[in-house]
Amino acid sequence: MAELILIVEDEKDLVKTLEYNLQRGGYQTRSALTGQKGLESASQKPVPDLILLDLMLPDISGIEVCRRLKQSEITKGVPVLMLTAKGEEIDRVVGFEVGADDYVVKPFSVRELMLRIKAILRRVHPEDSQDKQLSFGNLNVDPVAHRAWVEERELRLTALEFRLLTTLMSRKGRVQSRDTLLSDVWGIDAEQTTRTVDTHVKRLREKLGSAGKYIETLRGVGYRFTVHSDGDQS
Repeated sequence: MAELILIVEDEKDLVKTLEYNLQRGGYQTRSALTGQKGLESASQKPVPDLILLDLMLPDISGIEVCRRLKQSEITKGVPVLMLTAKGEEIDRVVGFEVGADDYVVKPFSVRELMLRIKAILRRVHPEDSQDKQLSFGNLNVDPVAHRAWVEERELRLTALEFRLLTTLMSRKGRVQSRDTLLSDVWGIDAEQTTRTVDTHVKRLREKLGSAGKYIETLRGVGYRFTVHSDGDQS
């Protein structure tokens, strides 16, 4: 079945353009012109596979909509790609902090947007995803169920954070440069910087708590998932 994209955008002409191009690309679409309608539509079955979310909505800001989506048990695992006319770094940082998976600044090319959508869906639903749990020290990860625990505490990870964690774990002991992580985790490197990797690794470590030490920093090189469960973060 074709993947379903929910468009939450108040510019009707842009919605029509997005619907046309997404449907031509083989996707199903659903749309909402306000934040509240977007939240309601996102929770309806079938739950969308990805949400295109405008930052500037007439009722609820896109940041708040994203925050609520990530707090909901129904939609917390749905990737969010933000669409906005704002291009300042602080706006991107706030978007990522509330769980956005990517960020496209208007005006954007439809081709670039389609490539980003494909990249996000590919990393969220990889064809070669492992069907067995990953375990290391007090950290346990179920790739299929998209769940992770430190001891008995379940972690609340965004789709991108989960992909970053499983990528590092599956390459245990092997150094991953920032460029490699940008390519393999983010899917593309357009408009991304190595600071994006550093920000997400820092946030992932914080969420991992006592297991955060498993992700080692090799200054000037990149990151590595340690091979020693009692190892210290370098």
